[in-house]
Amino acid sequence: MTLTLGMITTDTSDAAALGAWWAEQTGGTVVETNDGWFVTVQLPGGTMLAFQRVDDPTPGKNRLHLDLGAPDLDAEVQRLTAVGAQVVAERSMGGFRGVTLTDPDGNEFCVANH
Repeated sequence: MTLTLGMITTDTSDAAALGAWWAEQTGGTVVETNDGWFVTVQLPGGTMLAFQRVDDPTPGKNRLHLDLGAPDLDAEVQRLTAVGAQVVAERSMGGFRGVTLTDPDGNEFCVANH
């Protein structure tokens, strides 16, 4: 089983403005705005950038983290925790389900169903 890169996500206090800035700088296109709380930018070549609005960035939390996709989320989380990852939080909304984890050095990343 392998992970695939879903997108690269940056926490920010203004997701719409930062997403628009990066779209302009990279020749990308804003494809989702979600009322300014989660903005996605499609880059030429296929990579996605995302900008997630947070009201008060938590000290020590990564401002930039990987969002990875897995066809079997539960199996992938089990595999990752077996090799040293730690679960931080689980989230779901509509058809989306994802888990925030830390790597062995404490760096956060997310794995979602896809």
